[in-house]
Amino acid sequence: MERLKNASLIIFGWFFVIVGVIGIFLPLLPTTPFMILALGIFAKSSPKFHDMLINNRWIGDDLKRWKKFKCIKTKTKLRAVSLIIVTFTISILILMSKPYLQVMLVVIAIILIAVLSQVTPCKPKIVIEGTKKNEPKA
Repeated sequence: MERLKNASLIIFGWFFVIVGVIGIFLPLLPTTPFMILALGIFAKSSPKFHDMLINNRWIGDDLKRWKKFKCIKTKTKLRAVSLIIVTFTISILILMSKPYLQVMLVVIAIILIAVLSQVTPCKPKIVIEGTKKNEPKA
């Protein structure tokens, strides 16, 4: 039974990694929360996959920062909000003949930005061990 539970957790963890990767390209799916969720699942089911995520060169530093301090860099937040605004604006302009879809996109964008605004920004002096540069992280 324990083996089945572990295998299920690994499958769910990979599901969230895949959704997070898709989120890199689709602004409706934010990448970092799905990767954080996968990290938590792998922490309980697979140290190998947990270490693989935490040491990833693209998302690893953000995951380490979240794991240790429960914060994200201000620069990351601003980049995410900017990307949401730009991509949703383009989508809304493309859908000029469908006002109900435009309203739906505006509501989703507002929700995403509101959720991002609730995440604590890291203090400027937080440095993650093992990063390439030991410079202050904003």
